[in-house]
Amino acid sequence: MFAIVFPAIDPVIFQIGPIAIRWYALAYIVGLFAGIWYARWMVKHTPRLMTATQIDDFLLWVLGGVVLGGRLGYVLFYKPGEYLADPASIFKTWEGGMSFHGGLLGVTFAIILYARRIKVDQWYVADLVACAAPIGLLLGRIANFVNGELWGRQAPDVAWAMVFPGAGDVPRHPSQLYQATMEGLLLLVVLHLLWRQESVRSRPGILTGVFWIGYGTARIVGELFREPDAYLGFLIGGATMGQLLSLPMVLFGLFSIWRARRATPRSA
Repeated sequence: MFAIVFPAIDPVIFQIGPIAIRWYALAYIVGLFAGIWYARWMVKHTPRLMTATQIDDFLLWVLGGVVLGGRLGYVLFYKPGEYLADPASIFKTWEGGMSFHGGLLGVTFAIILYARRIKVDQWYVADLVACAAPIGLLLGRIANFVNGELWGRQAPDVAWAMVFPGAGDVPRHPSQLYQATMEGLLLLVVLHLLWRQESVRSRPGILTGVFWIGYGTARIVGELFREPDAYLGFLIGGATMGQLLSLPMVLFGLFSIWRARRATPRSA
């Protein structure tokens, strides 16, 4: 069988003694700071409801929401039994295990709390996060590919299939790159083009809705090519956990857009 050779890139960029800098950690860091930079640029345009300084302050809130929500989401959605048997392992984040859907809920709570603190429309803050989030998703999926993890389903007849380390000898879809393109690059471009329209920016919640629908749809499609987690396999109707968790996202996205279109437009 023909297969493209997987570019075995060391997941550790460099190491000094016990301190190791990994591509995955770098993806998180660059994604967060690039997202903050993008949000600082967006708040300079109408409706101007936040300052660049407030965006900088929000960084720690986002970081906390991503890490706490992502870890707890992984524990609750994917391996509740294992972590209930050994609660102390919940804190062993260096062993891996983060959930996007959990991180999204964590960031959602951070948005609500921070918006109340600075007395600004929480949907406006959510729109900023929605537009910036695909940057981190793009980098995160690329890091998954570099790590040779979360590989795709078997695809022996696909010309660009790869044999991933630890996944046997059968070529597989490079589903990490599919997801990077759909969840990251494509969603980033769509949201930016919509954001450029003042009629969209003036109705906070539309961009949030587009993000939730866009990510949910991209994740559902991407899971068709991704190998399900071995400890879960296929669930209801042959769906994966990622697909089941993404369905409510699409529904919430529709609600968000419906609510925003009924609201009075903001002009300042």
